[in-house]
Amino acid sequence: MQLPVRKEGLALFSLLAVYLVAFECMIGYRLEHFLLVALCTGLYLNEPYGRKFLWAYSAFILYWIIWDGMKAFPNFEFARVHIRDLYEFEKHIFGVEVEGRMLTPNEWLALDASMGKDFLAGLFYINWVPVPLVFGFYLFVRRPYVFLQFAFCFLLANLIGFVGYYLYPAAPPWYVDHYGFDFDPSTPGNAAGLARFDAIVGAGVFEGLYAKSSNVFAAFPSLHAAYPLVVLIWGIKAGLRSVNLVFGIFALGIWLAAVYSGHHYVVDLLGGIVCALLAWVLLEWAHHRWPAYRNVLERYASLISFSAREQ
Repeated sequence: MQLPVRKEGLALFSLLAVYLVAFECMIGYRLEHFLLVALCTGLYLNEPYGRKFLWAYSAFILYWIIWDGMKAFPNFEFARVHIRDLYEFEKHIFGVEVEGRMLTPNEWLALDASMGKDFLAGLFYINWVPVPLVFGFYLFVRRPYVFLQFAFCFLLANLIGFVGYYLYPAAPPWYVDHYGFDFDPSTPGNAAGLARFDAIVGAGVFEGLYAKSSNVFAAFPSLHAAYPLVVLIWGIKAGLRSVNLVFGIFALGIWLAAVYSGHHYVVDLLGGIVCALLAWVLLEWAHHRWPAYRNVLERYASLISFSAREQ
């Protein structure tokens, strides 16, 4: 599976050059583009450990590149953005009646906001990517074959979610709070309820993150809901036992934080859960039905493994 070193290096550096040129044409250079190129180059030159890490985490790198590239192709240019209809559907299915008025769950939770809840919501939410990455690193070191299954599931769940963004552009709850039901394509990203976490810690953590948002109108499906479920699924598959209780709490915490902070409706969460489950089911089916897929996993695992026996 492994190319000769010279051809391998030439292929990598050619791809990195194409990446820089393509993103300059699409959205213009940013610091993180050069940092990614520097990271990939540094890892590749650090043989064998860095190179193995680079090949192992290529699925996560590809995810970031696609997510970042979506800035060049706003989903609202391809389909109508759903604002009022999604809000009304959420209220109809999951609405909570308060003093004769029907509220969406995020509106209801906002009535009882507190500093403690704000802090917990931010703490859960800030780890939506770090936890999958750390869990992935554990699998990468201990069980490379399972790591690849997890990484491919993570990538596929994202790809399914990205398709959902373009098929059903949707405004988040905070958009309705700030702008009502009129569509404004120039709307910038917003930390919404998570800005209260920023105020508590005295740093613009979420303000900075949402300023780089690829698309405001990509609330459905919620990949914030998908990621912790993918982690939990593969934690169970890996037989981590008590650690899975932590993963379960992590998933519930992020789901609640997503609604509490005004970033997602419950419907969005269900969409994200479907993305994770669909990715898992499809890859499990491929694993059981396609010997070629298992062969790719085995050879790829041998490539990234630190075990001399498996190499």
